[in-house]
Amino acid sequence: MSASAYIAGFGIAVPGGGLTQTEMWDGFFAQHFAGDRMAERIFRGAGVRRRHAAVNPVVEDVSRWSTGERMRRYVAEALPLGKEAVAAALADAGLAPVDVGLLAVVSCTGYVTPGLDIRVAADLGMASDVQRLFVGHMGCYAAIPGLGAAADYVVARGRPAVVLCLELTSLHVQPAADDHGHVDRGQVVSHALFGDAAAAVVVLPNAADPRRVGGLEVVEIAAVTDAASADHMTWDVTDLGFRMGLSPEVPRVLARHVSDMVSGLLGRHGLTTADVDGWAVHPGGPRILSTVAERLGLPDDALDASLGVLAERGNCSSATVLLVLDALRTMRRPRSRRATVAMAFGPGLTLYVALLRGT
Repeated sequence: MSASAYIAGFGIAVPGGGLTQTEMWDGFFAQHFAGDRMAERIFRGAGVRRRHAAVNPVVEDVSRWSTGERMRRYVAEALPLGKEAVAAALADAGLAPVDVGLLAVVSCTGYVTPGLDIRVAADLGMASDVQRLFVGHMGCYAAIPGLGAAADYVVARGRPAVVLCLELTSLHVQPAADDHGHVDRGQVVSHALFGDAAAAVVVLPNAADPRRVGGLEVVEIAAVTDAASADHMTWDVTDLGFRMGLSPEVPRVLARHVSDMVSGLLGRHGLTTADVDGWAVHPGGPRILSTVAERLGLPDDALDASLGVLAERGNCSSATVLLVLDALRTMRRPRSRRATVAMAFGPGLTLYVALLRGT
């Protein structure tokens, strides 16, 4: 048996009890955007029913907080969420913290040193020689290169790895208008879509237990970047936190690349889209999902897991594609051993795709 790596455990953690989209609009954003009817239409049409926020905008208006204030809050909120998600993933995989050889942490919504990688590892009781990796500021697609790095480690070292994706987008609510009174519609979209979550996966070598079934083998990771559209999605550090730049052209750029990207990846393994029975597509918004479905010719229900996560969690940046994978595994009975495709996109404009196979 050739060396390989597979996902064997999931753990999810979200802050608070969640807020409906109506509660968020009525309680904060209606006043934030001063009765802007276009903003309300965008907000209510985002495909989100409810989401979680570590910083509840109905209770706390952080839009004028300094970046320093936001980062201090990030540490306080992120550590318990990260520990909960990793502990749940380890329990799901039947491992103890001391079994972990690599902890990879993915986040673009906060920075601190010593980082979450050190703090989570220490608080959960991982070994002092555990290796650590931090993947930062790559945005919504970052879970997939993080998974790729963990899989490479697992194959090379024969030891388990954990990938933790943790995003607190609620810390980065921006002022409704710039100094000249202009409302950025991209900010309206961001505020309508993004939620907070932590998601962790355990990655094991196949030699860990050859009899084990039910995981997802990491077959291949692929990427493409359209550098000409680099300004279509940005994430800038400002004095008032991190500010997203989002162009309405993103779905059009994605449409140019997704078909060739996916067909090429599948073709290298003798597969077509008909062989894929699990689609974990990052729900960047309703238009993104409809674009992917149209370009790939997917069945009407192929993206139900992505739509469900968007509706109940919102877009949680890097954590979202793991949330969709977790939703997919609970939807499958009996468990499928066919192909699964995980896909996410973000700044660059970059598209990352992972081919996974049931074990």
